[in-house]
Amino acid sequence: MKRILGMGNALVDILVRLNNDSELGELQKGTMTLVDRPRMHDVMSGISAADAQRSAGGSAANTINGLATLGNATGFIGKVGDDEMGAFFRSDMQGRSVDTHLLTGMAETGRCMVLISPDHERTFATHLGAAIELDAGDLSADMFKDCAVFHVEGYLVQNHALLEKAFRLAREAGCTVSLDLASHNTVEDNLEFLRRMAGEYVDVAFANEDEARVFTGETDPELAVEALNQSVDLAVVKTGPKGSLVREGGDVVRVDAVPARVVDTTGAGDLYAAGFLYSRLKGHELETCARIGSLLGSRVVEVVGAKMGPEQWDRIQAEVAEIEAGRR
Repeated sequence: MKRILGMGNALVDILVRLNNDSELGELQKGTMTLVDRPRMHDVMSGISAADAQRSAGGSAANTINGLATLGNATGFIGKVGDDEMGAFFRSDMQGRSVDTHLLTGMAETGRCMVLISPDHERTFATHLGAAIELDAGDLSADMFKDCAVFHVEGYLVQNHALLEKAFRLAREAGCTVSLDLASHNTVEDNLEFLRRMAGEYVDVAFANEDEARVFTGETDPELAVEALNQSVDLAVVKTGPKGSLVREGGDVVRVDAVPARVVDTTGAGDLYAAGFLYSRLKGHELETCARIGSLLGSRVVEVVGAKMGPEQWDRIQAEVAEIEAGRR
């Protein structure tokens, strides 16, 4: 069976709900900040909340977990440390039937503090650890065998050689290449490289409004999705509670957001991508792909973290079937 293969920073997410934004300290609200090990310790020690939750995470890993739960054959490439956190990450992914290509690095397993403000906005403090040791030399053509879609997170853009080799191997294997732009500050810091990669290799690109604005220079989402579509075959711009815009050639689709009781927006974009790619592989029309993506994105914000339990997934499976049958 053809697989959807993901590649990203293999991180253990540590989710904390803040009492107030003052606990963010010097971190800029709503962004992802890379920190070293001592700074991560400082962030963790400065958080007063005691109800932290732990889960295997990272943007691409979240998308792949969602796809695996929907029944797709999946794989994931990443690097962890030889430690308990690494064992936890491996076990969590394999427990969801993901075929893992997890290499072992010298540093400790990477971790991401997901700091959830009272208004549900997320701020990330990320210590990449072993994840940053994933290198172009770790990749081989065999990893991409039987790959239908290769999905990669933009957070890997700090290693240009890794990203470019991965895209090249995916293209040589006949994969559709999917890129999530990940964060507006990472796009801004690597703009010209990302534009070149998109033009040369990327088939499908996912972005939120801020990422699309930085990538294209357009502040209007409709103009941004049009401009993004000039670089890639299929462009998706997520507009939060207003829904999403999808453009493929001359076809443009706008889909409303699915109403949700927002608890935590962690993983919303990642699960949107999972629903969209799941639908795309099944040959559905753009509107159906966007609607199923929106459904998954809306359901994950109703729980803390990017992982949902069996009851939530049973509900999602039923709702997906209704959309596919045209009953919803």
